[in-house]
Amino acid sequence: MSESCWDYPRPPRLEPARRRVRVLDPEGRLIVDVPPGEQATRAWRVLETSHPPTYYVAAEAVLPGAVRPAPGRSWCEWKGQASYVDLVGGDGRVLRPRAAWSYRDPTPAYAALAGALAFYPSGVRCLLDDEEVGAQEGDFYGGWVSSEVTGPFKGAPGTLGW
Repeated sequence: MSESCWDYPRPPRLEPARRRVRVLDPEGRLIVDVPPGEQATRAWRVLETSHPPTYYVAAEAVLPGAVRPAPGRSWCEWKGQASYVDLVGGDGRVLRPRAAWSYRDPTPAYAALAGALAFYPSGVRCLLDDEEVGAQEGDFYGGWVSSEVTGPFKGAPGTLGW
């Protein structure tokens, strides 16, 4: 089943993930695994016009000790203030700075995302079922490009004004 990102709404829609969600760190360690049947309470996707879906996972779905707070904040006009986390190895060293972001206190429409993490597929391996997803272009967006969504997607050079 294919979806066009141009059929996604603005403001973005939040819904449970429909596929198994997994994230592996750069060393191949499985740090997230949300299997079928747990998506309604542990994995969500945000659908926004011109973007591939962004996937969020509940904090308790992340391997304990795999992330720690990172410096920096950003603002989303829909969800509010975001904070970042670094991905760390078992030895405590940073494997990927600012590998994911989270909304501690999102706006009411996105309350389900409170504390959930969205990983950038540009720095970790992200899978939907057994499909490894690609990263949305650009250094700001964190959409997951899979075979189920078509673009063109915002984020590439020349798309800022979309």
